[in-house]
Amino acid sequence: MELSSLSIGELHEKLLRREIRVKDIVEDSLKSIEKKEDQINAFIEVFRDEALERARELDIILEEKKNLPLLFGIPIAIKDNINVKGHSTTCASRILLGYKSLYHATVVERLLNEGAVIIGKTNMDEFAMGATGEYSYFGPTRNPHNPEFSPGGSSSGSAAAVAAFEAVASLGSDTGGSIRLPAAYCGVVGLKPTYGRVSRYGLVAFASSLDQIGPIAKSVEDTARLFVTIAGYDPMDSTSMNLEVPTIEELLSSEDVKFTLGIPDVLDEANIEESVGKKFDEVLRFFEREGLKLKRISLPHIKYSVEVYHLIVTSEASSNLARYDGVRYGFREDADTLENMYIKTRSQGFGPEVKRRIMLGTFALSHGYYDAYYLRALKVRRLIKNDFLEAFKDVDLVILPVAPSPPPRIGETTDPVSLYFLDIFTSPANLTGFPAISLPSGRMEFNLPTGFQLIAPSFREDLLFKIASFYEKGHGFGLH
Repeated sequence: MELSSLSIGELHEKLLRREIRVKDIVEDSLKSIEKKEDQINAFIEVFRDEALERARELDIILEEKKNLPLLFGIPIAIKDNINVKGHSTTCASRILLGYKSLYHATVVERLLNEGAVIIGKTNMDEFAMGATGEYSYFGPTRNPHNPEFSPGGSSSGSAAAVAAFEAVASLGSDTGGSIRLPAAYCGVVGLKPTYGRVSRYGLVAFASSLDQIGPIAKSVEDTARLFVTIAGYDPMDSTSMNLEVPTIEELLSSEDVKFTLGIPDVLDEANIEESVGKKFDEVLRFFEREGLKLKRISLPHIKYSVEVYHLIVTSEASSNLARYDGVRYGFREDADTLENMYIKTRSQGFGPEVKRRIMLGTFALSHGYYDAYYLRALKVRRLIKNDFLEAFKDVDLVILPVAPSPPPRIGETTDPVSLYFLDIFTSPANLTGFPAISLPSGRMEFNLPTGFQLIAPSFREDLLFKIASFYEKGHGFGLH
């Protein structure tokens, strides 16, 4: 048995009984990476020597421990748009080759303070722009359940590493579904916290009003352990909220889950593939059998979420990515003049999807189009949030599929813009800032997992974890 297939709680029991050492857990992860990486390509950089040294230090501390910090000795992978001091942060882009971070992201500091072992940096869609894991300078990540298929994106490596038992858990970022989609496609749990719940300090910005760091793990409890570790106010992030973070016990108490779940009427018109719809219906029937109420709700503006999301996200990206000019850090292409250096560096440093989104965003922000596109998108964003706020007066949570279709085969999509519609059910949680959790709902054809998501009001992650824990215990994830 691979140690990385065990839960954090199970690993801690073995550590406390002295059946294993931290070194054994870390070596198991490293062996799994060495064995599987040629096929999966989940990592951009593996911190082998550093992780083993950290394990030795923790094993010395373990001799005196009777109670362990939440993540003591646990190998955790970090998406490569989150800074780890002394290591590269490439965002899977050529333009950041050679850049090394001078500081830890706040979330990394908090993981280390709880005893975690950072095992490496994971592959991703370039600058988190993509839904399949194919848009990486370092090559596509593949689905551990069937390598011919996509693991989802943009946190492709973070989800694949957990599903392949290369890491016990990981961190990703979610701008329009980038944690929840790969979690669903890889059969693991993924949480997008409320905007402002987790510090973004040390996260490379894609779309600053939408980005949020969150955990990916094999179980609800493991996801909760990471969440309570990384959540909380940070003075280095002006958007982080100074609110109390629930305890593990508060999050996982699933005794009273007599919730009302809202089913948006948009599902009646959505083009959901039959295999996905079948699994989603099974989930609804489970909740109904267990005594939860299902109620149809109207979210009249949610049908515009893909268009609104992509107008806002490309506009913010075009501004955020203006800083990559070849002068301050990363890749630089030689040229005879400064202007030509800018042009050649950005033309050759960015991949095609990133350039496509920069151009779309620049157009939306340009004189004469700002009011018609970007400003109008912001207004509809507010209407989408108002729809949810109205719905939350009658229901506790909203339930949706994560994606309308199964994972695509790698390399089969010839129209990249068509992939934007994979965000149709995930982007509303980013536009509104509400927290959302992705849970596995079973397997489909070709051994591929799928999942569903629950969306809660702002800062009510406790509701998400309560019902997720209830579902996990009563239904299971259907992956074994």
